[in-house]
Amino acid sequence: MALLPEDIIDRLIQMERRIQALSTAVNTRPLVNEIRPDPDKPQSAKPVLRVFDAHQHELFADDMATGGLARPWLQLMPPVDHLKEAKWPSTTSTSFTAIAQSFNPVWQPKMRLAMYTKVSSGATGQVQVMVDGVQFGPTVAAGQTFDHTGLLPFADFGTKFGKVMTVEIHARIAGGTGTVYAQPVSMYGTQT
Repeated sequence: MALLPEDIIDRLIQMERRIQALSTAVNTRPLVNEIRPDPDKPQSAKPVLRVFDAHQHELFADDMATGGLARPWLQLMPPVDHLKEAKWPSTTSTSFTAIAQSFNPVWQPKMRLAMYTKVSSGATGQVQVMVDGVQFGPTVAAGQTFDHTGLLPFADFGTKFGKVMTVEIHARIAGGTGTVYAQPVSMYGTQT
């Protein structure tokens, strides 16, 4: 039997079915501007938000129990007496000496560190920061504020992610006799 051209009514009926199917698909698609619980879990369960990077490191997670941020947890600086230099980490050495040390997890590729520095009268000094044994930022003359934001000195950030880095403050007397002081007042990770 020869193929007969469809009449306009048949073509309209087919088009109407396709439009109905598309309309149903659009209206049943999940929203992309909200987070919903996993359908396999009881609907009373709270939605869990987790974000991973290309290397499957968990970058962000919410706190299921109380709300707020679960990961990354952010280290906070302890309160310090920034008004009395005599209580600050210090040295009288003429060669760079570690005067303060901390251990911090690596979450972001950059870090900001700010600290006050001082030197006793009649002397000059220098202060620098080392991260895992590599200098981070400039060497500053004691008496200046060290305030540096920069990439952490890791050849491969991906392999260091989530591991612990060592941050040390080194200082020395550069001229005369006296004491060099340094007191960190802010330190945090940041994005590139």
